[in-house]
Amino acid sequence: MAPIQAGTSAETSTTSGKGYEIASRGAHNLAMGAPPPHSIPKFSTKEEERAWAKQHMAAAFRVFARKGYTEGTAGHISLRDPIDPDTFWINPLGKHFGMIKASELVHCDEEGNVLPDGPQSSINAAGFAIHSAIHKARPDVNAACHTHSVYGKAFSTFGRELDMINQDVCTFYKTQAVYSNFGGVAIEPEEGKEIAAALGNGKGIILQNHGLLTVGATVDEAAYLYTLMERSCECQLLADAALRPGEKLKICGDQEAAYTENVQGDPETLYAEFQPDFEWELYKNPDFMI
Repeated sequence: MAPIQAGTSAETSTTSGKGYEIASRGAHNLAMGAPPPHSIPKFSTKEEERAWAKQHMAAAFRVFARKGYTEGTAGHISLRDPIDPDTFWINPLGKHFGMIKASELVHCDEEGNVLPDGPQSSINAAGFAIHSAIHKARPDVNAACHTHSVYGKAFSTFGRELDMINQDVCTFYKTQAVYSNFGGVAIEPEEGKEIAAALGNGKGIILQNHGLLTVGATVDEAAYLYTLMERSCECQLLADAALRPGEKLKICGDQEAAYTENVQGDPETLYAEFQPDFEWELYKNPDFMI
């Protein structure tokens, strides 16, 4: 049986080349003995959802700080507002990721105006150009993450996709893209539109000579995918550098990669993958929740 197209949410079964079968996508595929410990919560009001999402967004910044994804004032995470979906929240310009709190996130509209129900802080012009274009182009995307992390920047210089060289990177099978038309610092609206177009319906994009960007239905999904893409770039660089003369990397088969993406690449599973990092930040210092 041929695998279903990677990235779809079809409930039909899919099999690997070895005949392993999965009937439906979701975090239940990774749990045994009890239900999965982390499910995307449901809310009685949009106000509750907004407060929860902003706390998880602030946590994502703390995780990124701990993992070293900082470079001056560069880098941003955006979150579509649950109450007014034509607006989004983004980090204040010049605030270290490791210090950001939920109450410090800035609310802006499609024109870049800072809205009165949040802090009256400046935001990153490039961040607005990129994220506003993505949110307009992708109604399914509620969050996007972009930083100038080291391995993402290094791998971006090749202008090519990641190879399917291990199980983890298969999450990006047929759901990654490359933006090769680098136009300098992305403060112009047209640059953001081109990046959004290159992303297409994917989960993540390698911005040539720039860095990485990932998206998700939750900020948790987008943040987990960012770390996954960054580490996949690191693994790719290590593997390429370790090749001996005449050797080639062993690439996962298409059917196995599609099966793996189907098991571990859905929004619910990717949300769950971020929760250990979220709980670690809560344990270390919960002030980001304020």
